[in-house]
Amino acid sequence: MSSIVQGFTKSLAMTVLSEIGDKTFFAAAILAMRHPRRLVLTGCLAALIVMTILSVLVGWAAPNLISRNWTHHITTFLFLGFGLWSLKEAIFEGGESEELAEVEAQLDKDWKAKNGASKDNKKDDDATKKHKRSFLSQFFSPILLQAFSITFFGEWGDKSQLATIGLAADENPFGVVLGGILGQALCTTAAVIGGKSLASQISEKVVGLSGGILFIVFGIQSFLSPVES
Repeated sequence: MSSIVQGFTKSLAMTVLSEIGDKTFFAAAILAMRHPRRLVLTGCLAALIVMTILSVLVGWAAPNLISRNWTHHITTFLFLGFGLWSLKEAIFEGGESEELAEVEAQLDKDWKAKNGASKDNKKDDDATKKHKRSFLSQFFSPILLQAFSITFFGEWGDKSQLATIGLAADENPFGVVLGGILGQALCTTAAVIGGKSLASQISEKVVGLSGGILFIVFGIQSFLSPVES
């Protein structure tokens, strides 16, 4: 099994390049413009941390269910496949702001459906309600739960989740958890603080190319490295 530092470094780099410009990144940025940033950040981070830990646990358990030789080859295939997939998306698909526009349109639809005509009437009550809310009621607030659910289900089955599983199967799982959580925290905090102005300036093509190259490098390294018994 590799060192914690190697697992941490790979996980951090992979997470940052996978999450910047991702749907959940844009969702966090847009939600932070409409709701208290603290609640949005807490909900998004909680979902990403839970997802990272679950993914690492699956990857850590995989070599105990099937041979390490098979998990090593599957991980190599995943990295090379995701690398080519990311390069294809960056070169041939959509415009720079297509994903941002898609996320914003979906959130706008949900926002209008929930608020409707009563949106303006609730503004006056918000200031007084904030002081009366207990910590528990804020923890289970609809805003926090919305941020958590959008992020969690947005990440479920995403290539970054599958790549984290593969990385944990081949690298030190503790290092992968630490690197993944730090990477998620950096990206989500940047999205919440920067908002849509930051999100709209991100070049999805550059991020996609960088992420694709990184995945391919990891795949080649995994292919050339010996399988540990």
